[in-house]
Amino acid sequence: MVYLIIAIFCSVVVSVNLKLLKRYYTNSFQAIVFNYPTALLLSLFLFRPNFQELPSNNQLLIFGLMALMMLSLFYFISKSVQSSGIVVTAIGQRLSLIIPVLAAFIIFNESISWLKILGLFLGFLAIYFSVPKAKFSSDNINYWYPFIVFFGTGVLDIFFNMITQFSNINFTTCLFYIFAIATIMGAITLVYLKLAGKLKFQMRALFAGVVLGFFNFSSIYFYIKALAVEPDKPSIIFSAMDIGVIASGSIVGFFMFKEKLSMLNKVGIILAIIAICILTFA
Repeated sequence: MVYLIIAIFCSVVVSVNLKLLKRYYTNSFQAIVFNYPTALLLSLFLFRPNFQELPSNNQLLIFGLMALMMLSLFYFISKSVQSSGIVVTAIGQRLSLIIPVLAAFIIFNESISWLKILGLFLGFLAIYFSVPKAKFSSDNINYWYPFIVFFGTGVLDIFFNMITQFSNINFTTCLFYIFAIATIMGAITLVYLKLAGKLKFQMRALFAGVVLGFFNFSSIYFYIKALAVEPDKPSIIFSAMDIGVIASGSIVGFFMFKEKLSMLNKVGIILAIIAICILTFA
């Protein structure tokens, strides 16, 4: 339980850091890029990857796609947190488990029950209620960030489920390779932008990225530790993590950043928690 609480805390701190980047005029993309070498170093010392476990070409391609998605998705998460708030973003991230559930019975022909259908319905309803209402227009891009986070995180979850099935390489070693590729991709992008005169290096972005990387990695690390302590209760750990992040994010968003929630938004939070419980235990 202690590991799970720490994982939830670190996850919420990541959202708080992303929220504060805009307040302190820190370049979000630079901070996100610097987050990955930090996570890479921590994974090297704490995961102790086995370098004798070499990925195949197909696995390297998957790692590359995941690294690219993680870089892009982290940027959209920062935009969503800054424009729509911690609460809405947390719901979008945590309800993304809908995407793997849909993929399970659409792509992989897994059986579906009425309980799962109910969970999916409540999940989509929760997202609709949670996102601040605005007109669908090209001028209002902020409206779309939570939806991008929702779909992007869901697709990334499918890839994570895929790499857990690799028999020739450990999951934590996979994470190390993904962090390494993300670090290289991020560095290349920053160098290109600098040479093109489109980027001004910020020392505060470097420090923000180190802090971001520490808490981002810690959330993953302690989540894995929580699963290792309770190997027979993964569904409980999954649902507790998701519900904990939504509940804690709601409290932090309301008291620390004065995020206003309408009655529909509050209903959305309740529906999100119910949907997570149903989809986790169905």
